[in-house]
Amino acid sequence: MTSQHDSDTVRLRLILVSGKTDEFTFSSNDSAADIAKHVYENWPVDWEDEQVSSPNILRLIYQGRFLHGNVTLGALKLPPRRTTVMHLVARENLPEPNSHGTLLMKERLLNKPLKK
Repeated sequence: MTSQHDSDTVRLRLILVSGKTDEFTFSSNDSAADIAKHVYENWPVDWEDEQVSSPNILRLIYQGRFLHGNVTLGALKLPPRRTTVMHLVARENLPEPNSHGTLLMKERLLNKPLKK
């Protein structure tokens, strides 16, 4: 998707839930929404059985966190000219960050209230 200089190039290896992978090249200025749109418009042939209905439901996960659509690759400080692995999933909405929910889950797992 990129026509930028090599120093601005970021290679992504995207992994689906099924384990299928493919590699794409982007600019550090490309956002998660740009990437989702590009992947949707250039859906790999061997991913055909997992084609989604819209680029708007494609979500990137990097280091265990969902990326919001406006986050650019440059903001993530990814190493240029090296391949970075991200997961690509179909999901209508991003989960809400909720530290209180995490505490409640820990309380349930431990079966006792945690001190706040």
